[in-house]
Amino acid sequence: MRPLTEDETRTFFEKLSKYIGENIRLLIDRPDGTYCFRLHKDRVYYVSEHIMKRAANVSRENLISMGTCFGKFTKTGKFRLHITALDFLAPYAKYKIWVKPGAEQTFLYGNHILKSGLGRITESTNQYQGVVVYSMGDIPLGFGVAAKSTQECRRTDPMSIVCFHQADIGEYIRGEDTLT
Repeated sequence: MRPLTEDETRTFFEKLSKYIGENIRLLIDRPDGTYCFRLHKDRVYYVSEHIMKRAANVSRENLISMGTCFGKFTKTGKFRLHITALDFLAPYAKYKIWVKPGAEQTFLYGNHILKSGLGRITESTNQYQGVVVYSMGDIPLGFGVAAKSTQECRRTDPMSIVCFHQADIGEYIRGEDTLT
C-alpha cells in the first residue's frame, strides 16, 4: 500500500470530478477524521488514517483490502470506478438521472437507459457528463455517462439511449469475484 503518484492522482481525480466536481475536497476534509486514498495492487482505496496505520502491520502479500475500494487502474493507465464507490459518490453528485420503476431492472442487469425509462434528469446536464442513477424513490442504483444533454433528452425519440451504463448495484452479485 502506497500513496498515489502525481500522474495517478491526476487521473483518479479527473475521473472523480466527472461525477462529483469540486466536492472531492469533502471526501478528504471530513470532520470525523482524516481520510486518504492509497494504492494497493492497482486498486485505489479510500481509508481512514487510523485503519491505514493498522494495515501497515500486515505484509503486502497477506493484505487483501482496506477501507473502501473506489476502483482500479487498467494496464493502459486509465482509471475505472467500481460500484463500491457509489455510497461516497451519491451524496455529492452534481448531475443525477432518475429511472422509472419499469426501467430499474434493465439498468440493474447492465443495460443502458433509454428515453422511455427516464423519469427525471438534472437541469443543465451536458452530454458525456458523469451522472449518478437513482430510482424514483431516491435510492442510488449506479452511475453512468449522459449520452445526451438535458435539452436533447426532451426532443429525442423514446427508444434512444440517454445514459450509458458504467456500474450498477447488480454488480455485487454478477462480479463479486472481481470487486476485491
